[in-house]
Amino acid sequence: MMKEIIEIALKYGGYTSLDRTFLMNQLAGLPRHQQLAFITPPPSVVNAYFAELYQKKGVEEACHYYQELSDVYDWYTEAPSFKEEAPFVRLNLNGRAFGFAYRNKEGEAIVFSEQDEPVTTDLLFEIAQIFPCYLIYEEDETIRMKPVDWTGLKWMREGDGDERFVLSQLERAENWIKISGYNQDEVLERSQSYAGKRYISWSGREARVYIES
Repeated sequence: MMKEIIEIALKYGGYTSLDRTFLMNQLAGLPRHQQLAFITPPPSVVNAYFAELYQKKGVEEACHYYQELSDVYDWYTEAPSFKEEAPFVRLNLNGRAFGFAYRNKEGEAIVFSEQDEPVTTDLLFEIAQIFPCYLIYEEDETIRMKPVDWTGLKWMREGDGDERFVLSQLERAENWIKISGYNQDEVLERSQSYAGKRYISWSGREARVYIES
């Protein structure tokens, strides 16, 4: 068990092989949860490395790094907050302080604010532009994210007979509807004609609304 903890410290905690003996001495006799607490990287390190990965390798690589940490250190939570009982990724959304933390091993996450902020579609689209590999949605007054996975679905383009919408397109696949386009307002307006659970997404320069019926 000590070997596993040391390897975690070297891989994720910011320690190097020169620290191995020091770590063994400091961690000896401690229960596992205290060992993990000792080698937990500080929030500043987590955020700096997340930002570096995001810029150099992309959002998926950055999120993979943070989810690995969440898994190793058991940071999964249904109620993240700025009390920062565990490190989370900080987000600046239109000048307001937000964070995101993972809920579970399936990669579902929660976005939360430092102050009480209304959840608007503009806010959801702003988050979607930062995390295009996720579907963004609101549930129980909480902003949630889940990984995009359309494996096995075949989208078919359709028309809905409404000539007002010339800057967006509508597609269907099984029990899903996708409305996409470069005009966010039109995409939202067109989506209002369909009932079901709504998810916000972004791809390139395209706003997208997915509706699950």
